[in-house]
Amino acid sequence: MTWKSRGGLDSNVKSFVSRKWTLLFCIGCFCAGMLFSDRMWVVPEVQDIPRGTGVEDGKLKLVSEGCDSVSKDMKREPEEILGEVSKTHHAIQTLDKTISNLEMELAAARAAQESIINGSPLSDNLKINESSGKRKYLMVVGINSAFSSRKRRDSVRATWMPQGEKRKKLEEEKGIVMRFVIGHSATSGGILDRAIEAEDKRHGDFLRLEHIEGYLELSAKTKIFFATAVALWNADFYVKVDDDVHVNIATLGATLARHRSKPRVYIGCMKSGPVLAQKGVRYHEPEYWKFGEEGNKYFRHATGQLYAISKDLASYISINQHMLHKYANEDVSLGSWFIGLDVEHIDDRRLCCGTPPDCEWKAQAGNICVASFDWSCSGICKSAERMKEVHRRCGEGENALWSAAF
Repeated sequence: MTWKSRGGLDSNVKSFVSRKWTLLFCIGCFCAGMLFSDRMWVVPEVQDIPRGTGVEDGKLKLVSEGCDSVSKDMKREPEEILGEVSKTHHAIQTLDKTISNLEMELAAARAAQESIINGSPLSDNLKINESSGKRKYLMVVGINSAFSSRKRRDSVRATWMPQGEKRKKLEEEKGIVMRFVIGHSATSGGILDRAIEAEDKRHGDFLRLEHIEGYLELSAKTKIFFATAVALWNADFYVKVDDDVHVNIATLGATLARHRSKPRVYIGCMKSGPVLAQKGVRYHEPEYWKFGEEGNKYFRHATGQLYAISKDLASYISINQHMLHKYANEDVSLGSWFIGLDVEHIDDRRLCCGTPPDCEWKAQAGNICVASFDWSCSGICKSAERMKEVHRRCGEGENALWSAAF
């Protein structure tokens, strides 16, 4: 055998051996792979006892506890349920008062800001109120007056509005603030303004408004009064009174105190008179068409001689005074501002002021608004001396003012 033939044989043997081992190696790898796959991907058998997740267990527990609580609530006594309802109602009232206080502070801040922007200094009353802290009052009584009503103011001072130290004592002990409300004349610093300044210097019982006086401007004056009063004094109620009526202030305070827990009340002698479309007549309403067909009546509102509103409503007027529409009649305007609000209208017939000749019997009946008088009328309503007698008959005077009725 030659070397070449021997080399060719060895090459064939190596080739055969290589192919054989390659085939065996591939078969072994395949078997090993099958064995490995079976061990790694074996699906565990489902056990008979189900396993719930922690979240599902928590949900089931909450549902179970909820059912238990419902069943327990159903078994609770009615007194306990009423007690919880009462607590909830009290919490709501507390929240309402907090909101009202914030609104009042906002109104005061806006009033101060407007005074600064307009370049007019803050009034002395506002400075006194800020320095003395947030004293809480029962009511602020604004007696609407005019430049020509000096005799009426003197009659009020001589009867139901205490003077000097007595008025201060009434404010400190009973929380009742009383002021004559008046604006300025069209001629700034004129004789009319100087006369009021001299009268105020003597008595100190005026609240001067940034307002030009005029009969057709009573609605605007009412808005400015409430906005100013709520900025100066933190009170439960704000009362507007005409200077031609005499008020039993002790009875008025006792009446308002009964409604202290109500957040939004509008108290007065409620009426709903006809809308007068005819020109030239008294109380003509130029915007009569807004109330529907001719002959329709106004919505419910209090007569303008005497009414009271709660602090929330006064704050509402102060905040929105630039958007509130003014009708010809001041009392109608006030009633319109509360349309659409959650306001309780309280019709108290004792706040219906008497007019000649029925003022005497209403005074004897003990009305809060004792009598309305006119200097041109006759009888009991004619003079201040006769009005003093009316108050003595009604039990008004110093003893009634300091009574503990409220």
